Amino acid sequence: MSAATRPQILLTNDDGIQSPGLWAAAQALSALGYVYVTAPRDQVSGSGRSVPPTSDGRILSQRLQIGGQEWPVYAVGGTPAQVVMHGVMEIMPQPPDLVVSGINYGENPGLSVTVSGTVGAALEAASMGIPALAVSLELEDISTYLEHRDDVDFSTAAHFTALFAARVLREGLPPDVDLLKIDVPHNATPQTPWRLTRLARHRYFIPRIQRTGPWEEPAVISGGLDVTPDQVAPDSDVHTLMFDRLVSVTPLSLDMTSRVDLPALEQRWKQD
Repeated sequence: MSAATRPQILLTNDDGIQSPGLWAAAQALSALGYVYVTAPRDQVSGSGRSVPPTSDGRILSQRLQIGGQEWPVYAVGGTPAQVVMHGVMEIMPQPPDLVVSGINYGENPGLSVTVSGTVGAALEAASMGIPALAVSLELEDISTYLEHRDDVDFSTAAHFTALFAARVLREGLPPDVDLLKIDVPHNATPQTPWRLTRLARHRYFIPRIQRTGPWEEPAVISGGLDVTPDQVAPDSDVHTLMFDRLVSVTPLSLDMTSRVDLPALEQRWKQD
């Protein structure tokens, strides 16, 4: 089967083109289709689905030897969402059958999900009508999330990436599911069970401002974890990942409209 007739997969991330997680995903997905590796030139974690006008949009094409295989890769000056735009509209000769974002070095559960560049790339693909996965591996040490760690084992996360990519390529996504968000515990194995979950109504990464001088001087916003089992629903992504130590698979929809009875609410408010 030629490259053009195999399923076309666009792979990106928010950790940058040199991330080991990106290449673990590339190798796993290459058994399913032809993989276009198109990732940010720089580390842009926490960029959400942003499209800042300051991005330069430069595309650098190169070939890298990864795992004994030569890959054509594209490093793009932009956020993950912008990389998806460039990948779909400029780089790929035809629209992809699937966009995969990850494997991110760091989990993305709960209400912090909209901050994630990993999820942002998948949201951008979904907005273009393309099925998407956003895959993240839990950190053992939250302070290392900006590092390209060679000692991190992405093999289990790669297994689940390929597992759900194959399912989506084969079956598509159900109605009102635009992307799947997958969070893998750092100590999971390919035999670890997975569970369909919902977003926890809890801010997973609690922001902390580190400032040592007056307001006019620079400050850093960092994050820490502060959640207990009783604060999150048992069927949520946070509970499943943190406390049950299972792989969390969360179907997400682009429709962020509240699931409230709109006619009843409108009638009540208009009677005030």
